Amino acid sequence: MRKAKPKKRILLPDPKFGDGLVTRFVNNLMLDGKKSIAYTIFYDAIEIVGEKMKDADKAPLDIWKKALENITPQVEVKSRRVGGATFQVPTEVRPERKVSIAMRNLILYSKKRAGRSMAEKMAAEIQAAYNEEGAAFKRKEEMHRMAEANKAFAHFRF
Repeated sequence: MRKAKPKKRILLPDPKFGDGLVTRFVNNLMLDGKKSIAYTIFYDAIEIVGEKMKDADKAPLDIWKKALENITPQVEVKSRRVGGATFQVPTEVRPERKVSIAMRNLILYSKKRAGRSMAEKMAAEIQAAYNEEGAAFKRKEEMHRMAEANKAFAHFRF
């Protein structure tokens, strides 16, 4: 890299739960700078999860965190060109990137779900991820499978 690394910005915790992870998630969810709408969607989704999963004996925020943990990938494949051939090389995922991939997948597959409002779709995807099912969890499993299949090329790691 030519220039110095940019400084990490410190995110303020969200107003309701006082959690920086929630703020990061809401920033990923936000479209066109409409942060208050993104917060509303997230809080509504958490509320719906709380209503639907009363028997879980956990706070809705803990359910969301566990769901995020369940869809967080440990390894991924990166393309690496060696001698004219392109190999899919399995690599460990950096902790910061793990969280951002998990959040991105949860939001992406929430948008693709069938449902009335974004809050309902997100709540359904959070529940599915918590129960280790759903599209976001399937994506993580697929990433792990791909890394496992290309384990033979691990010596090309950069």
